[in-house]
Amino acid sequence: MFNFIKAPFAMLICLALATGMAPISARALPYPESTSSDQSVIAEAKPMTLGELRRKYSETFKFNGPEVKQIALTFDDVPDPRFTPKVLDVLKKHGVKATFFVVGSRAKKHPELLRRIHREGHIVGNHSYSHPLFKKKSALEFKNEIERTEKVIVKLIGYKPRFIRPPYGEINEEQLRWAKKQGYKIVNWNVDSLDWKALSKEKVKHNVLSAVGPGSIVLQHAGGGDGSNLTGTIEALPDIIRTLRNRGYHFVTIPDLLHEQKAL
Repeated sequence: MFNFIKAPFAMLICLALATGMAPISARALPYPESTSSDQSVIAEAKPMTLGELRRKYSETFKFNGPEVKQIALTFDDVPDPRFTPKVLDVLKKHGVKATFFVVGSRAKKHPELLRRIHREGHIVGNHSYSHPLFKKKSALEFKNEIERTEKVIVKLIGYKPRFIRPPYGEINEEQLRWAKKQGYKIVNWNVDSLDWKALSKEKVKHNVLSAVGPGSIVLQHAGGGDGSNLTGTIEALPDIIRTLRNRGYHFVTIPDLLHEQKAL
């Protein structure tokens, strides 16, 4: 008795035999299998994590320095007339040089504050012009943010910073490739004060002092958005400096820690 359920497939086989074509497997008709090359394309399309980027671009993407008794204090989102002068006052009183990552639009609004940072011997780095999330921007947008900030910095203090800190610490591979080709260094951190959360003096101190080690790069802020409160950082900074000096650490700038020139 003829099985009507299998009839369509049987007709295909008969047609194939009659025309000399090879039969087609039933499984292949509705569900073609993906090949290993298809899977590799999917894998390549997945963005790399920061950890993967750090390993692949270790000469360009830095989170810390050599394991020596040195620490680099860094301050983001400057200049800001509410907080930057107070941070500078503390650093000057204690004889510490630090690295300040500058937002171009703020430097344009507060040029004298940027000049003061430079005049007092601190290092200036590039923190973008408008503080966007870089990993969601194109390489061209990234380039424009960096170069626009450079123009402001060069006009005010006369040099083009080698060091870039991406806002929020985020960057993608295409941007890293461009930065590497141009000779920049991307600098993140391995100690986060979390001071942008308006933490108390004691919490900022704990976050820094419990995590530092030889060659640490410490993230703090000397500027912020509307409603920011960095009082905890300003009050904690003298104790952080004294405590780390008592532990035998020396404070250095990013170019000194990484043995790189400050400018391109």
